[in-house]
Amino acid sequence: MKPAMETAAEENAEQSQEKKVITRPEMEIGRYHWMYRSSRPHRYHHVPALRGNISPLGIQGCFECCIKCLGGVPYASLVATILCFSGVALFCGCGHVALTGTVSILEQHFSTTASDHALLSEVIQLMQYVIYGIASFFFLYGIILLAEGFYTTSAVKELHGEFKTTACGRCISGMFVFLTYVLGVAWLGVFGFSAVPVFMFYNIWSTCEVIKSFQTNVTVPGDQICVDIRQYGIIPWNAVPGKACGPILENICNTNEFYMSYHLFIVACAGAGATVIALLIYMMATTYNYAVLKFKSREDCCTKF
Repeated sequence: MKPAMETAAEENAEQSQEKKVITRPEMEIGRYHWMYRSSRPHRYHHVPALRGNISPLGIQGCFECCIKCLGGVPYASLVATILCFSGVALFCGCGHVALTGTVSILEQHFSTTASDHALLSEVIQLMQYVIYGIASFFFLYGIILLAEGFYTTSAVKELHGEFKTTACGRCISGMFVFLTYVLGVAWLGVFGFSAVPVFMFYNIWSTCEVIKSFQTNVTVPGDQICVDIRQYGIIPWNAVPGKACGPILENICNTNEFYMSYHLFIVACAGAGATVIALLIYMMATTYNYAVLKFKSREDCCTKF
């Protein structure tokens, strides 16, 4: 006779075999699921919660990418570029038109002989060609400095993986620093030179205002008040008539050419000043970026050794 424990084990095995028997309806259901896989019950997987600014796939979102891109914008260089373009455009455009008006005023009122102001006309024409060259050069130079600002800002802030810079890149940055300093000093001279015609036109305008104020005073005749352009050295002393007095000078001040040339020289001088400010901003930005690049390159070399 078998022990009671073996008898109980056999009974449990028989019960499990009976439970494993698959009925016909279950077989039909399994066959249906096998033929139509879309009807299988879905299994939902747990999706991890967002941590910080990282998505479940480990990819940064659009907002995070925008913030990263905005962090790499060289705002100082961008402001300097806009200011430089505006200043150069005002200086070149207004200066070109004002020089043309100045030649017309001299030919009509102060130097009627063409040979007397031939040298001045050639100098003014040469200056107009120089203006074309300045506009073209600074358009390209501003774009290059802006691109260099993007490069150095991205390298300084280490936006693209590890910090990587080359000796060639640092040399180019140093060259731009030196060139920007030279251009800044040169534009200080241009700014001072552009103030000279403003001073001359202001003297003529103030003399005309004095003539207008003396018209009510009989004791002081307006014919005795004159402006001699030959004193400024722009036309020779043998130029005829060389000066304008009284009502003639007042008529000159009332012409559109004088009014436009005077105000255009003022705007050109302001444009030169804006360009000087832009170059000063460029100096500070490029010098700072170059210093940081040089320091980080030394630090990177020290960590390797």
